[in-house]
Amino acid sequence: MKVNKTLAHFYHYAFPMQTALVTCNDDKGKTNIITLAWHTPISRTPPLYGISLSPKRYSYDCIQKTKEFVINFIPYALAPQAHYCGTHSGRNNDKAKNTHLTLTPSTKLKTPLIAEGYAHLECTLVKTIPIGDHDLIIGEVVAATADDHAFTNDLLNIEQQQPLYYIGDNKYTTLDPAARHEF
Repeated sequence: MKVNKTLAHFYHYAFPMQTALVTCNDDKGKTNIITLAWHTPISRTPPLYGISLSPKRYSYDCIQKTKEFVINFIPYALAPQAHYCGTHSGRNNDKAKNTHLTLTPSTKLKTPLIAEGYAHLECTLVKTIPIGDHDLIIGEVVAATADDHAFTNDLLNIEQQQPLYYIGDNKYTTLDPAARHEF
């Protein structure tokens, strides 16, 4: 039997969603990390990637000023760090220091990537589209890097990486490789 539900948390119906840590710099070069589950590829040619971000966020201002950001895909083991980065503002916190995440130079941007991540998309800002209480920030992927063992034939080795997924209400999970079906 179907029942009517409130629209207040309609987006929970899309969960679980892969969690990513997005790095960005402010105009003085200080790096911030924000946790996002609302992100997606948008186009293959050109290679575009989108993140949904509230204009109220410190990271939003950073990206608008520097015109770049890095999507860092992370394993389930980093759930505590992801939770911290998603629940504390970078305006007054050094999230990399407080979580012991390692910032390392990216290949094409000033914004660093997170070494503990298994894959990274370096993006330059193409467009910001207001879409409600969040804006769609579209970046062109100018470089993509990954741990050499993270992918086989461009498919994620989920058994090794155990990607982090957000399921709502500050809860996280990962994929169970035993439950996978192939057709």
